[in-house]
Amino acid sequence: MAEIPVISNRILSGMPAFIRREMGQKALLQANRAIGFDLELTEEENCFIPHAAVIGFIEAAARAAGESNFGILMVPMMNAANYGSFGHYVFGADTLGRAIDRSIAGLRYHSTADRMTVAVVGDEVRYSYVFALAGRPGYANVACAAVGVLLSLFRAYLPPDWRPLRVELDTDMPRQRARFEDVFQCPVLFDAGAITVVMDRHHLSAAPRHATWPIVTIEDVARDRRGGAPRDLLDVIVEQVRVQVLTGSVSIDSAAQTLDTSVRTLQRELNRAGTDFRGLANAARVQRATELLRHTNGSITRVSAELGYSSPANFARAYRKATGNGPREFRSNLSTLTAQTANVLGTTLDSAS
Repeated sequence: MAEIPVISNRILSGMPAFIRREMGQKALLQANRAIGFDLELTEEENCFIPHAAVIGFIEAAARAAGESNFGILMVPMMNAANYGSFGHYVFGADTLGRAIDRSIAGLRYHSTADRMTVAVVGDEVRYSYVFALAGRPGYANVACAAVGVLLSLFRAYLPPDWRPLRVELDTDMPRQRARFEDVFQCPVLFDAGAITVVMDRHHLSAAPRHATWPIVTIEDVARDRRGGAPRDLLDVIVEQVRVQVLTGSVSIDSAAQTLDTSVRTLQRELNRAGTDFRGLANAARVQRATELLRHTNGSITRVSAELGYSSPANFARAYRKATGNGPREFRSNLSTLTAQTANVLGTTLDSAS
C-alpha cells in the first residue's frame, strides 16, 4: 500500500454549506458518498483527510452541478483564515512577506507531501504551491480552489484594488480561458510547473489591512494539530477511523474508499501492523466516548447515538468491556473526584487566608 498523503479537513471549510445552498442537499449527499463520510460533521474538529478524498469530494460536486470548471466557482469562498490555528498563525504576521514565510514553515502541520515555495525574480515575487496529487483526474478544480487560498493571503495585506501580475496553473489549457482571467482578474498561464501567484516585489513589506489577529505561535499550531499531519501509514489509517467515529458511521468499506484503496489491501496492511479494523474502531470509539462523557452534559443515549451504536445498552456494554466501568459509573466517579478536588482546594485557600 503506497504512502497516502493527507491534508487538513479545514481546506474544505464551508464547502458543504456552499454546495447545499447552490446545488441542493442531493448534491451534497453525492459528494459525501464519494468520499465515504459526512464532511460537514468534521468541520468543528481538526482532522486530516487524504488528498484523494479532497479531489473526490470536489469532483462529485462538480458532476452534480454539471459544471466542469467547478473550481472557478469555489475561488471567492476559499480563505486560509478559516484554517484554524494554522490560518491564525499565518495571518498574524506583521507583513505579507512574513505571512508567506509562516505559511511555508507551518505547511507540515497542514498537510503531507505538498510543497510551497517563494522566489524573488527581479522585481517579481513568485508564491507557489504543489498539491501532492497534482495531475490526477479531477485535480483541475482543486488547482483553481488553491489559487483562491493563495489570493486570500495577498488580499489580507494589499488594497482592495490590487491585482496579481499573473496566475500560473499546473493544469491543461481549458476551452474557456477568458473565464479564468475574469475570475482571477489577471493573465492566466496554463501547463505550468506549479500553482503560482505572481506579484510586485515591493508588496512584501505590506502591513495587514485590518486589526491584528490573536497571537498564535508555531508551537500553538503544533499542539492544535497534535504534532502535525500523520505520515506513517498506520497513523493515517487511525486518523481516518477517528474521522469516521466523529461522523457516527464506522465501516471498513468506507475507510477503504476514503483511503482510495481496497478493503483487502487495507486489511493486509493492518494485519502487517499487528492490528485489525475492529480493534482500531473500538479504541477510537472508547476514546471519543470518554471525551464526550468528561467534557459534555449529553445524555448516555445521545452519546451512544453520536458514536453510531445501535442502542445505549450496546454502548454501555462495549464501554464497560474496554474500561472496566459503564458510562454512568465513569461520570459518577468523575463527579466524585471533581468534588473532592474542589474541597481540597477550598481547604487550602482557607488555610492560606
